[in-house]
Amino acid sequence: MTVARCYRTAALNPPGIRPEVVPVTTGDGARLRVHAYGPADGAPIVLVHGWTCRLEYWNPQLNAFAGKYRVIAWDLRGHGESEMGSAPLTTDLLADDLEDVLHAALRPGQRAVLVGHSLGGMTVQAWAGRYREEVARRAAAVVLANTAADDLVGQTTVLPVFNRGRLRVPRWLARAVLSAPLPLCKRSEQLFRSVTMGPNASGDIVDFAFAMVRSCPTAVRAKFGLLFPDLALGRAALHLTVPTTVICGTYDALTPPVHARRIADMLREAGGFRKLVELPTGHFGTLEQIERFNVELAEVLVQARGERAG
Repeated sequence: MTVARCYRTAALNPPGIRPEVVPVTTGDGARLRVHAYGPADGAPIVLVHGWTCRLEYWNPQLNAFAGKYRVIAWDLRGHGESEMGSAPLTTDLLADDLEDVLHAALRPGQRAVLVGHSLGGMTVQAWAGRYREEVARRAAAVVLANTAADDLVGQTTVLPVFNRGRLRVPRWLARAVLSAPLPLCKRSEQLFRSVTMGPNASGDIVDFAFAMVRSCPTAVRAKFGLLFPDLALGRAALHLTVPTTVICGTYDALTPPVHARRIADMLREAGGFRKLVELPTGHFGTLEQIERFNVELAEVLVQARGERAG
């Protein structure tokens, strides 16, 4: 992604502080790009981006919180400057990657606020299901934004006609669309906006997100796209036993609010539910409503800090 452009929305521009590079190599030998911003003794936040994005996705949060907190952001394998690795791609593998990042970036006994958007939220859920004993050790709180646990194909309203009545999206069609290694040209931006954004998204936000998604290699986009038709995290969210906030977008056609409500129900059952927030956004709620999202995250951070002190 070319980040030389200066956006009118200042929060989208890179933070003014130089990050510390955290070396992380996964079990299958993939080197991950992991950056830590802010004071070394600050309470940690770990940010996990979504499909076709990279750590710069979190620029608005890096700018808002890295002055006080230790903010750790990383490129998922194959994305940005992280290597793809050789292991078969699964949500369990992404959970392992998150565990590797936490092990490298956090001091022994240190707990972070974990924030996952879209595939990042799925990664956090998968991690909780796979590393159940680590949840209370590694996480002080969790924020899941615009994400799901299963049935993405059955709930999406991206494709015209489908999933608005009796006609459901066939899995073969979902696989074909999501795994198509087609390049995104500049003329695709209007379609991108209509599919992913809410009606109030500014041109700056659309340009920023589209440039990022467009920079993702088509082969990586296609490979990761195959995760979604058969997404089945089941009840992994039950293992998020720390205070967990779920954020969704009213106009999100990719992960509609029904997914957030299902996750919230699991969290209530497990005792980890903190709050369900619905913002007037599409799929990129963290960008479309930067101030609102940051207010919600700030509340989580204050509460987590109080619990750490207690």
